Amino acid sequence: MRFATRINWAEPELRGLGAVVRSGDTVFDVGAAHGMYTIPLSHLVGPTGRVRSFEPHPRQQSQLRFLRSLLGAKQVTVHNAAVGSLQGQFRMRLPLKYGFPIYGHAHIVNDLARPLPPSAKTREWNTEVVTVDGWAEANGLANITFMKVDVEGFEPQVVAGAARTIGRYYPSLLLEIEDRHLGRYGRDANQFADEIRSQWPQYRMHTWVDEAWKPTEHVSLDARNYLFATDAAFARPY
Repeated sequence: MRFATRINWAEPELRGLGAVVRSGDTVFDVGAAHGMYTIPLSHLVGPTGRVRSFEPHPRQQSQLRFLRSLLGAKQVTVHNAAVGSLQGQFRMRLPLKYGFPIYGHAHIVNDLARPLPPSAKTREWNTEVVTVDGWAEANGLANITFMKVDVEGFEPQVVAGAARTIGRYYPSLLLEIEDRHLGRYGRDANQFADEIRSQWPQYRMHTWVDEAWKPTEHVSLDARNYLFATDAAFARPY
């Protein structure tokens, strides 16, 4: 995995997960795709931990389940659902380019402020949407320590639906925050980051720079993933 991140096959932030994830932890991977984060997280939490991976696209679910089986990662559970601020049935859209699916740009249609042009080619389907709070409470999950969220601009809705969980456990949050995606739903990147720190001032925002998490005050074009973590999260014993 370290080799893959260095040649841009995988995101460099993967190398920093061990700073806030420990053996035995319960973690969420929201927008799990094919498992770029799920698989490394499964190694970090070990056989006594739990990785709950949420992915609404059938093909990527299938790939993730195959990897889970291949690696014998019984601590991983793959859930056929998207995550947001409300529970229910929502519409998913997958853009196509020259007839090929662009999986990294799949997004929820509801609440769009900037729809695709009428000429855009897409595939659409209905998917279940759950909230972190509702799902965790219904399944008796406690002490969630980490959440990675990469959902193409829908991150504010995921955080809103996790407010009780965040206020109770202060899990470290690794969020993709980019104006190009957030603008799809009428949101601003720095405003979103400020809202998180205003609601939960225990968090500091970090980016992965020179093989370490470095505090930062602003979202910029230099990074796409931002870690919100407390000092206590970094200080947990191994």
